[in-house]
Amino acid sequence: MNGDEYHESGEFLDLFSLGAWQTLREPVLAALAGAAPHAGPIVDLGAGSGLGTLLIAEVLPAARILAIEPSAAQRAALFGRLGPVPDLRERVTVVAAGAQDAPLPERIGGAIAMNMIGHLDPDARRRLWGRLRDRLADGAPLVVNAQPPAEPVEIAEAEFVTVRVGAHTYVGSGAAQPDGPGTIRWRMRYRVLDEADRLLREVTAAYRWYVVSPEALAVELSAAGFDAVPGPMDVVRAAVR
Repeated sequence: MNGDEYHESGEFLDLFSLGAWQTLREPVLAALAGAAPHAGPIVDLGAGSGLGTLLIAEVLPAARILAIEPSAAQRAALFGRLGPVPDLRERVTVVAAGAQDAPLPERIGGAIAMNMIGHLDPDARRRLWGRLRDRLADGAPLVVNAQPPAEPVEIAEAEFVTVRVGAHTYVGSGAAQPDGPGTIRWRMRYRVLDEADRLLREVTAAYRWYVVSPEALAVELSAAGFDAVPGPMDVVRAAVR
């Protein structure tokens, strides 16, 4: 069995994430205020295809960045984004590991964890908060977002994104079922349609997700020694107290 949850669906994820990152851009930029690249690298936990990594590189042009991503499919897209840009190749180090066990330097100038925290169970999240708390420079932010639902409820299948590329239309949809206390199981469907809307390909994927609200994240972070404030688009900004 392949351990990469995005082994089948990885080819679609960057394309389907572009619109979401346009929406997240301003909340993430605001939450990154106070980053301290002079103190250490900025860490992008669950960097995926690198859309957040690019945002960090843009707003902090002197920063070195650790892009931590366990999925080989996602790292391939990330390297494709970094490869043509010498400045990014110089500043961004890609780490093939999960957020909870990736090696981290003793001091970091900030961290983001976008669209990924539901992969970690509550105990793993708390351990991660402790590792980051012990390394973040004074005043440097941890930026993390919560994604709905906030409770383990059933979600009927619905289309969430449609993108046209050339003669093909790419459609992403998903449904979820409760899968135990505090968890759901997403079942995703990715379809490729021709110009007459005929189905050319269909890829499905399933993964477990630990649901959490931005308010619950703020409570967890407060218990771990942070001052944490939920903001727009369910983005939480935290700094060590």
